[in-house]
Amino acid sequence: MPLPVRTLLRLALLAAAAGAVAAPAFARPPTVSVSPGYDRRLQESRQVPPAAQPPSPSPAPRLPPRSRNPNG
Repeated sequence: MPLPVRTLLRLALLAAAAGAVAAPAFARPPTVSVSPGYDRRLQESRQVPPAAQPPSPSPAPRLPPRSRNPNG
């Protein structure tokens, strides 16, 4: 018993879609391709001396203990 034409078209479309999904991707990270701007910024960030980094945050001020008296 032959398959209907519509079913054969669906199978062909499914096979084409599966082939498109299974194809390898050719994406490359920015460090692989030549990018003068990226390389320049990377070198500038590596040349920053450690003294130019922002200081560490100071500890928070300590508050006096709260009284247990509800009136003050």
